Amino acid sequence: MLLSTAYFPPVSWFAAVAKDLTLSPDRVIPSKPVLEACENYQKQSYRNRCRIYTSNGVESLSVPVVHEGGTFRLPITEIKVEYTTPWIQRTERAIDSAYLTSAYFEYYRDDIFSILESRPETLWELDLKLIEYLLDKTGVAAEIGFTDSYLPFPAGEDDYREIIHPKKPNTILKDLQLEKPYFQVFAGKYGFVPDLSVIDLLFNEGPDSILYLKRL
Repeated sequence: MLLSTAYFPPVSWFAAVAKDLTLSPDRVIPSKPVLEACENYQKQSYRNRCRIYTSNGVESLSVPVVHEGGTFRLPITEIKVEYTTPWIQRTERAIDSAYLTSAYFEYYRDDIFSILESRPETLWELDLKLIEYLLDKTGVAAEIGFTDSYLPFPAGEDDYREIIHPKKPNTILKDLQLEKPYFQVFAGKYGFVPDLSVIDLLFNEGPDSILYLKRL
């Protein structure tokens, strides 16, 4: 399974990883996703943005990056995060406002904010820290690998690099039968919104997130 990195990845990203996870009463066989480490940075993708559910509806949050000459021709692992603007504070306020009343927010808030406030130098490092934490807390056992050369798309039927994308139709939720709703704080106002950042699922479902992702 081949995936691009993502910032607070969407539910579909985690569902794809969970698809190859084996859970049984006596053993767990981890999924073994491979992250594309050799692609060039792509703007307007999940690599530096996510979507959350607020009192005003869906809101996009993004990580600003340093626009050096030819930024969009640089490998994803070399893209630096821009810390001269107060985006971390804005992000934390938005998440606080959106999820303060969710059932499990207090259990994960400080850890997640600590990762943001650790200020990793590169977008790759920031994304990876968040991914590793969120895999653990959603119960998706995974052993992450990385590409050592760029693989043209598509590189097999489990190549999700250009499929899980905010600007493109996504059939993964339907394919994995994950269109069913889970509880969302503002669903009574706007209805259920699928495929938000996995933190939406985690803050609302907590340790039961894996049951949703695996359709158990």
